[in-house]
This record gives sequence, C-alpha cells and structure tokens, in this order.
Amino acid sequence: MSESLRHVHFIAIGGTGMGSLAGLLHARGLTVTGSDDALYPPMSTALEHWGIPVELGFRAENVTRRPPDLVVIGNAVRPENPEARAAIEEGLPYLSFPDALYRLAIEGKHSVVIAGTHGKTTTTSLTAALLLRCGFDPSLLVGGYALDFDGSFREGQGEHFVVEGDEYDTAFFDKTPKFLHYGARTLVLTSVEFDHADIYRDLAHVKGAFRALVAGMPADGTVVAALDHENVRDVVADAPCRVVGYGLSGAAEAAWGAADLDADARGTGFRVLLRGREVARARLPLHGRANVENALGALACVCELGAPVAEASRALSRFGGVKRRQEIRGEARGVTVIDDFAHHPTAVAASLDALRARFPGRRLVAVFEPRTNTSRRAVFQEDYARAFDGADRVVVSVVPETPIYSATGAVTEYLSAGRLARELSARGIDAVALDGVDAIVSHLVEGCRPGDVVLVMSNGAFGNIWERLLEALGR
Repeated sequence: MSESLRHVHFIAIGGTGMGSLAGLLHARGLTVTGSDDALYPPMSTALEHWGIPVELGFRAENVTRRPPDLVVIGNAVRPENPEARAAIEEGLPYLSFPDALYRLAIEGKHSVVIAGTHGKTTTTSLTAALLLRCGFDPSLLVGGYALDFDGSFREGQGEHFVVEGDEYDTAFFDKTPKFLHYGARTLVLTSVEFDHADIYRDLAHVKGAFRALVAGMPADGTVVAALDHENVRDVVADAPCRVVGYGLSGAAEAAWGAADLDADARGTGFRVLLRGREVARARLPLHGRANVENALGALACVCELGAPVAEASRALSRFGGVKRRQEIRGEARGVTVIDDFAHHPTAVAASLDALRARFPGRRLVAVFEPRTNTSRRAVFQEDYARAFDGADRVVVSVVPETPIYSATGAVTEYLSAGRLARELSARGIDAVALDGVDAIVSHLVEGCRPGDVVLVMSNGAFGNIWERLLEALGR
C-alpha cells in the first residue's frame, strides 16, 4: 500500500497519535490533509509548523472534493461523523489509526511497545532516546512532544520501532484495544489500573485487555514488567514468552532495580541493580519515584535489546523530557507555574511527589481540571481526596454536567468538585472549588506569594490557564 500512496487524509487529526503519524508521512513527502472539530497545543502548533492543512469541522466534502488515496479514521470519530460516512459510502480506502501506523510504519521492524495505565509517554520517549544514544537509530511514535526528538515521531534506519501502546479502543468499527495492532516483539508494561471508564466496566475488564496483549506476544519475545505492582504481576503470570521484571521495592522476582535514590535540583541519582548487584550509577534529570521507575523500565528494555548497561545508564542524564510532563511554563512575581498532564488519581499523587522532591520547602499549589471521560465521573471521587495529600493548597475546577460519552452505560453521577474540596479541607488541606478559568486565575493571583509552585494538571487546553496566570501575576 505505502508504495502507491500519495495523499492521506486524517479524520480527527488533532489527537497526539494521529497528528504524529500525519507528521511522519508528511516528512516522507506525502500530501497530508486533516480535519478536526478543535485543536490545541502541542499538536495544533506542530501541525502548523509542519505545514499540514487542517479543516476545522467535519464535512463530507473534505474527502469527496479531492478524494485521497487513504483515509485514516481516529478513535474519537463517531459512526455518524459526516466525513467518515462519506469516505465509507464512496468506497475510499480507509484504516483505523493503529492499523495505518502498523501498515505504513511499523511492519517489518522490531516493534517495541510501551503500555500501561501510567508513564507510557515518558517511558516511550526514554526508551527511544536511550536506543538512539547507544547507536541503534530507532524509529519512534509517542503520544506527546518528546524534547529529545523535537516532536512526537522519528523515522530511523535501525531495526527498532518504539511506539506508545494505548489501551483505548481502536475505532467505531473496531472496538479492540489499540495496542493489540502493533505486533509487539518487546513489550514494556508500566502499570495496570482502572481507567477509561467510558469503555471499560471495571478493573477486571481492563486486565482482560492487557492479558490479551501479553497473550499475543511471540514465544521469542520479551515482556519487561513493573513487578512492584500486583496488577502487573497478575497480567503477566501466564505470559507465553520471557518476562524480565523491574521495580524499586527490591523484590526478588524483579531482575532490574534501583537503590539509594538521591534527589537534588538537577534530578535524581540512583544505583542501578541487576539481580541485586550494582552494575551502574545513573542520574535522571527528573524527580519522583514514578519517574525513576519509568527510567528503570526503559533502561531494562534497551539493555535487553543489546545496549550496554553502563552506556545506557550514562545516557539517562541527557534525557530532555516531554512537554506537559512537569514542564515549567514560566515564573512571575516569584511564583513558578508548571504544566502537567496528570488526571488519574495515581498520576496526580505521583506528580505531587515529584514536585515535592524538586522544590523542597516551597509551598505547592495544585490546580486540577477533571476533563477526561473518567475523571468527570464519580468513579474516583474518594481516590482524588487521597491523591492530593502532597499539596499545600488545592483548586479544583468545577465539572460541567454536560453529557459524557460512555459505552459502559449511562453516566448518572459526576465528580463533585465541591465535595472534593470539602473532603480535602477536612484532611487539613486548604482547598476550594471554582467555576471557570477567570475565577481560578483571580484566586491564585490573590493567594499566591513569592516562592510558591503552582502545578496545573489537565489533559486539555484548560483555557490557556498557564499563560493567563503568568500574565496576571506579572501585572
């Protein structure tokens, strides 16, 4: 197929995976077009930088006016989408995003899939960066903006393709998880928790998807698994191939470990252990136990692929990070504003832990926008109350009670920002629920003082709150 392609059109191009594949194909010299109902950074700016034209709004003429050789349909697209309907009814060739990625980029390579509820984007970026610095020249597609690669994709000449494997469903015409489509030969499994309540009923349902991923591994493949986590141990118990464990607990079943974590302003230093014996010392320019665990998973993966452990460990110190993962947006009036993608309770707690290590002794103000189909529901109401224990102050954005897409049944209970604020206050944390970005910015400007660190957590544009807060503080 790839030899005959000249023009590819992406429906819902603004998703990180969709936009990244669009960028990769554009870099090959193909004509790439796309459409979406809304765009926000970093993908909006990336698409503009690459010169990929994007139509705002879905219309049949976007595919019929100049029929492309292939239409790629994102998983955010619903069956009634006029563009998708027109493509199918007109008989245009079409693929889901995961199938297009495999057919056009991964097939024929050694597929290295990074999967898990948390840490996928950072671990994927780390894995590719370590392989590159150890001379492997990998290809990459990641659901974020990797600073080491100045973007979210890379087409290398080496045999490895490193891809972030998402457990979300593939398309309206294919409800299997996306990560089943990538032909994994090496799999890194970072974590397994309940998430995506719009498509998964409960934790058992989530585990079933990850078990299917593990069961599909070839006999000569390798699963690199975070064995500190009970759900991961459960999912890999019947793996048809070799399982290599990693973790920070020192458990005997984890071949790779880290000890003597030592955080300072530059990041986190630690000893790298292999079967209990020190094999290297490493320094990671990130903070928090979760990020050390991500680094350890990436290190174990690349060493299993043949990278020298000493060289790979040294390369950790040069990791550039990922945009929107504890990214400093700026400082004004002595207040540091940080942007983070955390939205699941476990990720919220991990981000706060990392910022505590990075800014010891400073007051930490957490601003949280429940935006995903899961976080807007009441499923994690109690978990969020515990997740913010690492913050000094918390501002929760009020959840709008607009319809939430769900394939698991009608949504009847929404997360209550007011109740969360009251529960946090009862735990001794200064907390408030506010409706709208203007109210949040005003509250922060009035209450912040020099030395504060404001951690804004959202997986969306959040009304460009970071820049608005910095501007208001500056005034």
